[in-house]
Amino acid sequence: MPTDRRPALHASVLDDLGRQIVAGELAPGTVLRIDQLDERYGVSRSVVREAIRVLDSMRLVEARKRLGVRVLPSATWNVFDPRVIRWRLDGPGREQQLLSLGDVRRGIEPVAAELAAAHASPDQCGALMGAVMQMAVHAKSGDLEAYLEADQLFHATLLAASGNEMLAALSDVVGEVLAGRTHHDLMPATPNPVAVRLHGDVAEAVQSGDAAAAAAAMHAIIAEATEALRDVDA
Repeated sequence: MPTDRRPALHASVLDDLGRQIVAGELAPGTVLRIDQLDERYGVSRSVVREAIRVLDSMRLVEARKRLGVRVLPSATWNVFDPRVIRWRLDGPGREQQLLSLGDVRRGIEPVAAELAAAHASPDQCGALMGAVMQMAVHAKSGDLEAYLEADQLFHATLLAASGNEMLAALSDVVGEVLAGRTHHDLMPATPNPVAVRLHGDVAEAVQSGDAAAAAAAMHAIIAEATEALRDVDA
């Protein structure tokens, strides 16, 4: 097998098994056999073992000698792993998952905005403003993928600007939430101008050092996103 194909094959097997587990197609307690999986996917056993190792690290499965590979219940999953989030959003109940993740965002992003007002560097302030400008441009053109990239940049920059490395480490989690709304048609065809304005309010408050205003505007952003999701779901 050419070595340049291994990462693609590994990713394909990993994604397929991960999606099946989080969707409940492979129920907790199911035992997976590597000698069957390599035949099913048409790959080498080493590729299957690599995928199983990653799933084990996410606590989706447990691999033990002589006991095989056993699918674990959702209570054990590393639910903050961006890939687990992506798989859950690809499966049933994605709207509820997004609402749940919105609750998480309410607990971290207003705090990050408040801290960023005290710690953001001039470059980070400029990046926040630049991201808002790009969001405004792409909202008008209806380019949702470009809008998503600018939105992800904004939130990643804000979390980094908090000066708290643990908050900054959650940027991929927030990024997957934003991507999930876009890629599953849970965004309006034209992004809400209010959402763009609120991002601008956060950026301005961070730049001026107004912690309370930054936190309030971030709360409003998350509330708007949650309400928009409920409207789509209705």
